[in-house]
Amino acid sequence: MKKTGFIAILLCTLFACGDKNTPDVSGIKIDLQAERFDQDFFALDTNHLMPSLQELSKKYPHFMTDYFQGIMGLPPFSDSTTGAIPLMKQFIRDYTPVKEAVNKTFSSTRSIEAEIKKGLQFVKYYFPEYKAPTRLIFFIGPMDAFDQASLGVYGDVLRPDQWIGVGLQLHLGKDYELYTSEMGRSLYPAYISRRFTPEYIPVNCMKTVIDDLYPEKIGGKTLVEQMVEKGKRLYVLDKLMPTTPDTLKIGYTDFQLQGCYKNEGRIWNFFLVNSLLMNNEPELLKSFMADGPNTRELGEGSPGFIGLFTGWQIVKKYMAKNPDLKLPALLKTPAMDIYQQSKYKPN
Repeated sequence: MKKTGFIAILLCTLFACGDKNTPDVSGIKIDLQAERFDQDFFALDTNHLMPSLQELSKKYPHFMTDYFQGIMGLPPFSDSTTGAIPLMKQFIRDYTPVKEAVNKTFSSTRSIEAEIKKGLQFVKYYFPEYKAPTRLIFFIGPMDAFDQASLGVYGDVLRPDQWIGVGLQLHLGKDYELYTSEMGRSLYPAYISRRFTPEYIPVNCMKTVIDDLYPEKIGGKTLVEQMVEKGKRLYVLDKLMPTTPDTLKIGYTDFQLQGCYKNEGRIWNFFLVNSLLMNNEPELLKSFMADGPNTRELGEGSPGFIGLFTGWQIVKKYMAKNPDLKLPALLKTPAMDIYQQSKYKPN
């Protein structure tokens, strides 16, 4: 494809339109309790930290260990001199500006809670045996706590059967000063931090649920198989969030996604002409299956992770031919079968 292929595309906002066959899930009961751990944690009495922590642990008995050891990466805090206590006090001091920004940006989380709850209703509809988390816990963690690039998820985590955790420190808006600082850019380049906005929270949460439903196993698989495996997840996300803009689900800009659709045939032809589909060399796969500012081979205007888009289209083509296939069965269908039976040949 010519480098200018994407640049010539006019900007266009792509919104996902609700499918007329979207099921009514309003009657499905979801027990989801939202909790502001971030506010409770920063309200701790740092002069009497151990007693305050003991009180906090009564309110968050299933989250505290995961937060301190998993998210914060702290050592045991039984020793107040050399253990976690000094580090915790320092974190509270250093992250007070982040806490203040969170308070301004997230004075209310009701709309986010409602969207996540709606997503879990669709999860229950399509995957009735799934034990959905019952708590939605908002927290503030270290800026470098998460880097789940394979999922396109930064800052948010799930503990199966228990809670979904939302790291608000990575959802303060793309122009938040820490993201645009030299330190912030070293952790998260602009093509990543532009997604650090509140509207990505429900999408990220549903992505973590999908990964819990069907843990990804793509090691050693060919390029086309990896594309399809990623495409399966996006297709399921379509069903769980039928009114969410496609740009949020795939993480592309409007310009990038519109460019992909306009150049869909050229993108596919590039893979065919260069005999890439059956290749499983790690370095080559990285060019098409890893996040980045663009896909170098396709031009500056293209998005990174171009295999995500192509796999999504293959799965949509396959499901158009198999409309009665249930989502659990789709996830279990071998990627190569989906590719071959889809007869994917975009113009």
